[in-house]
Amino acid sequence: MKKIAVLVESLFEESELIYPYHRLREDFEVVLVGSEKDVEYPSKAGYKVKSDISSKEADPSEFDGVYIPGGYSPDGMRKHEATINFVKKVHENGKPIAAVCHGPWVVSDAGLLDGVKATSTPTIKKDLINAGAKWEDREVVVDNNIITSRSPKDLPAHVKAFVDALK
Repeated sequence: MKKIAVLVESLFEESELIYPYHRLREDFEVVLVGSEKDVEYPSKAGYKVKSDISSKEADPSEFDGVYIPGGYSPDGMRKHEATINFVKKVHENGKPIAAVCHGPWVVSDAGLLDGVKATSTPTIKKDLINAGAKWEDREVVVDNNIITSRSPKDLPAHVKAFVDALK
């Protein structure tokens, strides 16, 4: 069974973590990867999820893809070198990286957007362009193994594109 990392950090957008997490569990082993192991991370509304492992102990070679939810959690994720390095190494292994809303910040900080088509919430559009991305205002943008979307309304198409890339 393929193994998927769903990144978690404080202040995640509930729908952008919960919907993909449960959909992915239908077909894959899903591991919640936080900056720390066994920590309860609160969402923007206070809903908590507990990390299974830390990004320091996550072995990129054991994972077949990474899903990065949005909200304000990506701002916290990008502060942790181990999280950025984990995403970078999964990408180097040619595995799909999915990011929604503010999630592309993590992909940007991993140095993976130069010349890559991507989308995000419009509020970080300039950040992605400054990182070298070719920003597009579309429901889902797939460029090689980078899969991005704008907001919760795009989740059905985003998660489907990620699942398709994992097959």
